[in-house]
Amino acid sequence: MSSKIIVNAEPYETRLALLENGAAAELYVERESEKSIVSNIYKGRVTKVLPGMQASFVDIGLEKAGFLYVNDVDTIESIENYRKIAAERAEEDVDDEDLDFDSNGEDGDRNGAHEFPTAGLGRRNRRASKGRLIEDLLRDGQDVLVQVSKEPIGTKGSRLTSYIALPGRYVVYMPTINQIGISRRISDEEERRRLKNIVRKFRQPGAGYIVRTASEGTSAEELEVNMNFLHALWEDILRRSEKAQAPSQVHLNLTLIQRAVRDLFTSDIEEMVIDNEAEHQKCRSFLETFYPHLLPRLRRFTSDEPIFDHYGIELEIERALGQRIWLKSGGYIVIDQTEALTTIDVNTGRFVGKRNPEETIAQTNLEAVREIVSQLRLRNLGGIIIVDFIDMERDESKAKVFNAFKEELRKDRSRTNILKISELGLVEMTRKRVRNSLQRVLCGDCPYCEGRGAIKSPLTVSFEALREVRRLRRLHELSDKFLVNVSPDVADLLLEEERRHVESLEKSLDVQLVIKADPELHQEGFEVIAI
Repeated sequence: MSSKIIVNAEPYETRLALLENGAAAELYVERESEKSIVSNIYKGRVTKVLPGMQASFVDIGLEKAGFLYVNDVDTIESIENYRKIAAERAEEDVDDEDLDFDSNGEDGDRNGAHEFPTAGLGRRNRRASKGRLIEDLLRDGQDVLVQVSKEPIGTKGSRLTSYIALPGRYVVYMPTINQIGISRRISDEEERRRLKNIVRKFRQPGAGYIVRTASEGTSAEELEVNMNFLHALWEDILRRSEKAQAPSQVHLNLTLIQRAVRDLFTSDIEEMVIDNEAEHQKCRSFLETFYPHLLPRLRRFTSDEPIFDHYGIELEIERALGQRIWLKSGGYIVIDQTEALTTIDVNTGRFVGKRNPEETIAQTNLEAVREIVSQLRLRNLGGIIIVDFIDMERDESKAKVFNAFKEELRKDRSRTNILKISELGLVEMTRKRVRNSLQRVLCGDCPYCEGRGAIKSPLTVSFEALREVRRLRRLHELSDKFLVNVSPDVADLLLEEERRHVESLEKSLDVQLVIKADPELHQEGFEVIAI
């Protein structure tokens, strides 16, 4: 599969697209005013412990307090105890248990590596977390060292963890977890043993590591360099945290381009193309320091044509912001994103097929499967997702579509969980949400409909205005003339098609109505005044 990384870098915004076979598969946007905080580390202060929710709010110096669940709280009582606890854990007789980490968790979060806080702790740590109470671990006013594992989404503050994870190119370093995990994507048992032995040789006492997919085939020297860098980084973070006053930031995550180099720029990538000279030079310096073997595949885009136009990415972004996506056959899918879940409806549209209806439906569903997974990745849709496939009668057709769906989802780096097609033709699935969707990043609520997606029709508003006249007539019995201010479309209805209802109301109430069109009024707005 041909893959490229395309970077459009501006002073105010950096956009990065992963192309697979010439089409945009993933899109990342980082704005100067809205930089990602995932994987940033803060010295925070507990502001409120919530026993009923087994969680606490932590002030990390941002607009909204972060949220720290009990299972994301390490048993370290204070920041000063990190070295002491690490030494104690190093003396424990712990079998590494050869933990398997799904690559969806390990490589899924492009901002860091934070699938780990609870799911990645391993069986031993999950057992230890059971039965713990938040009120026994934290207290109001306590200083804690925390890492952001999820961006603030909507009205929710960022999700935090005190299980620190420092992602590198080949390993993720977890200073407080005495275990070693290997990515499941590394399937060769001999290679798994080789990598684990190397990590054991260079590990810090009492620390944990996740060996990432990118480490497959790397030399012991490369792994040692990566591990030593992460060890030094952690020591620097500890020194900063000891001196810092809470709340304050003690470690800033890499830039979007640097994270892409670390996580995306693998042997499968043909080239990384950047259109900005300054960012190209910064990326070149970063590669020279950490990944010199990738330098030949870094290229500067010098054409006058905008880089996203050149590669057709702008058109795909516009398509990804639409509700309806047409398929090549003439069918289409409709994507509706809400706060709680996303629904995807598959329709045959103009596609009538040449054979029997069952084959036409199955073919449309199979084509939709590829587009649905593509849109999930490009739009970064997360949470609960319901896919309404066109009803199929044969079990073999259902199995074929379901298996194709599962196979396509293998391309997705975010963790997914999928249930079989129900009797109603629905597929229920979840997809790990670690950052805002493309729609939330690029769009805001419509100021006219206030995000509802619909407004009252002029006919509905005209009748509401007439009912308001009837109400006010009772309150102003001495008034026999009323001014009705409405939007132009509503005024046209009241003065033309619905004129007979206006006259009927005037007669029954013995009043005169003056209809006035106000172009400044919202279509749903109106005003009735006794004059």
